[in-house]
Amino acid sequence: MSAENPVFAVLSQGCAANFGDGERIARALAARYNARVVFRLPDEQDAAGSFCTLQDAPSLGSQGPSGVQDALGAQDAPDAIYLNVCTVKGNAGALKLLRTASERFPGTPLFITGCAPKDFREEAVKVTDKVVFTSLEEIASLEQGEAVAVILERSDRIKSIDSIGPRGLQNDRNNVLRESPLVGIVNIEEGCLDACAFCSTHLVKGRLRSYAPEGIVEQVKRLVADGCTEIQLTGQDCACYGFDIGTNLATLTQSILVHVPGNYKIRLGMGNPRHVCGYAGALLECFQDNRVYKFMHVPVQSGSDKILKAMNRRHTASEFRRLASEFNKRFPLATLSTDLIVGFPGETESDFRETLRLLEETRPTVCNITRFVARPGTAAARMEADAGLRIPDSVKHERSARLAEAFQKIARENNALWVGKTCDVVVEKPGHRAGTSIARNEAYRPVALAGDIPAGTKLQVRITDAEAFALVATTEK
Repeated sequence: MSAENPVFAVLSQGCAANFGDGERIARALAARYNARVVFRLPDEQDAAGSFCTLQDAPSLGSQGPSGVQDALGAQDAPDAIYLNVCTVKGNAGALKLLRTASERFPGTPLFITGCAPKDFREEAVKVTDKVVFTSLEEIASLEQGEAVAVILERSDRIKSIDSIGPRGLQNDRNNVLRESPLVGIVNIEEGCLDACAFCSTHLVKGRLRSYAPEGIVEQVKRLVADGCTEIQLTGQDCACYGFDIGTNLATLTQSILVHVPGNYKIRLGMGNPRHVCGYAGALLECFQDNRVYKFMHVPVQSGSDKILKAMNRRHTASEFRRLASEFNKRFPLATLSTDLIVGFPGETESDFRETLRLLEETRPTVCNITRFVARPGTAAARMEADAGLRIPDSVKHERSARLAEAFQKIARENNALWVGKTCDVVVEKPGHRAGTSIARNEAYRPVALAGDIPAGTKLQVRITDAEAFALVATTEK
């Protein structure tokens, strides 16, 4: 490692909360080592798109207003690589990224942090023994120049990972190093109040720890002042934010709206419906403000109360149905997002039909459909071991295909309601096709536009067509 201005690569994988943690790691490294931080490996466009970035950030490859540094050249090797992994995404992607990094840069120290369950740690050391599991606290406490020495001295005795927390960054909040100069990711809590049978996140992150609302408001102020047009409030379960400190997500959002003026929009992160239902009225009032994207992500997971109980989800299908109905009624063009798992142990055809019926009744525009995969150490993994409860892969595939077909029809119909309407959008990133761009409208719907339009550009557009996963628009003259 060079004595001055080392280069670190921080590669995050997973949800917005994980990317928020990755940016915290970047800030800690930049402050501790006077380092240049990049968010992808050199010339790894495919890997970066799959594993390394929250979005195709316009700051990568240029010096953006947030301080994000130039990407590395093809022949450059970072002084150290930090893999910030996510248990929700599973092990395959993270292991692929680890393998790529270790093969392309065999002499470069490798650190792993994030939500890394026990089975991932076991798999990781099979890929390379030149890896150290660490935490943000350790990253922030290392003395300059120690990183290489530490990994060489400790690579044969892998350390158990701790969860990343904010404690090492309290003195560095003014440094807003991030993947995109336009998107400010604000982690508002860690952990959750639930123990869903299929989920290993609570095993890694633990119980709910909410951050102080005053600190969150100040962080949002700095991000907006630094040019962010989108603020993502995120965590493992945003819906239970504040329950441990006497507040909630609705109160926090209102506080931000009152104390942070400016031309920006807030995107609220994922929340367990059982918690949202407790203050739904106050939360829905937040969406009346134009600075809040009319987007709500509340994963229901199943339409069968029997399966919800087996999942240890402490809400009912009817509670989700009422919440979705009220949101859709008050904001007809809003975006309801949910998650559904098919093939959970014990799921019958009747249970599946209840899930299909719930989807058709609540009509989400975004739906993440997952075929059940057992996570080691979870209650659901023990259920899956029971042959009488296990659902064959062929059945999982058939049910997920039926659910996906029904959902895409609903999504196209929902998006078609926008056709002919004029709306304001903010350009987010280049499109999947050359010569196109993707923007977001007030409901956080992706809007496809012709042309290479710089990220952050604000436009008025007319919606001309609708697909299942995007709107198509032309710019208004």
